[in-house]
Amino acid sequence: MSETDAALIFDARDVVGESLVWDERRGRLVWVDIIGRRIHRLDPLTGAHESWPTPDLVTSVGLRADQGAIVGLRKEIALWDFGGPFRTLATIEAERPDTRLNEGVVAPDGSFWVGTMANNIGPDDAPAAITSDEGKLYRVGPDGDVRSLSEDRFGITNTMVWLPDGRFITADTMKNALHSYGWDKKAGRLGDAIPFFAGFERGLPDGSCMDAEGHVWNCRVVGGSCLARISPDGRLDRIVELPCSWPTSCAFGGADLDTLFVTSARFTMGAGHLDANPHEGGLFALRPGMRGVPANRFG
Repeated sequence: MSETDAALIFDARDVVGESLVWDERRGRLVWVDIIGRRIHRLDPLTGAHESWPTPDLVTSVGLRADQGAIVGLRKEIALWDFGGPFRTLATIEAERPDTRLNEGVVAPDGSFWVGTMANNIGPDDAPAAITSDEGKLYRVGPDGDVRSLSEDRFGITNTMVWLPDGRFITADTMKNALHSYGWDKKAGRLGDAIPFFAGFERGLPDGSCMDAEGHVWNCRVVGGSCLARISPDGRLDRIVELPCSWPTSCAFGGADLDTLFVTSARFTMGAGHLDANPHEGGLFALRPGMRGVPANRFG
């Protein structure tokens, strides 16, 4: 089953738009442009848009219970109040200069889970090859305590979704695979990885969100040009076509959480492709016929 009803709602022209989240208290979308080094906030009803520069690569953003944000930079997790200074809460892998942060999402318990990866952005912001699995998963508590969640290594950490039954779903973009993990209460960390969804031939997995029926919506980056809706048992349920080739992250929003918003990227694309496809890096929206769930808040 396939349909095409997504429309551009904001021509962000992000180099790498990522980490989209819906702030239901303010009625705003919040997301980052990793290489553009900026954080966006948009009212999709009025089109009112704000943008703030960041001091370095900005890799993820989440909402805090006290109305502020928690932000992943190159190595730091920072508290930020939309326009104020970035206040470092924790530093991840300071001893590993060739890695950087990537995906980061607030977990159901109010902590911030974040993944690392080999740095794929050169000094001139050009793409750099990833040659080994350097990524790991971490939990950052409200007090700044950092704990490793697993010994597993990832090429590119992406997708962080918690299913209603407690399973944690995450992706390794480099391996074209999503895995599920149980929680080992005794050890206070993730259990063994179990294959969840792999081998889908369109693009590679990037960010994901969950709908109210417990299905995962996965952005298919690197030419995938679509969203894959995956059932809780790991079956492909639906494909939604998108008018961009690198969809990167998605979130349900709007007053009834019934609009699905999608960020995208233009990283690695040549001038000819961008001339023919000028809306790469834009923000898109569609009505998929179901609702999402509210974002978790840090703290």
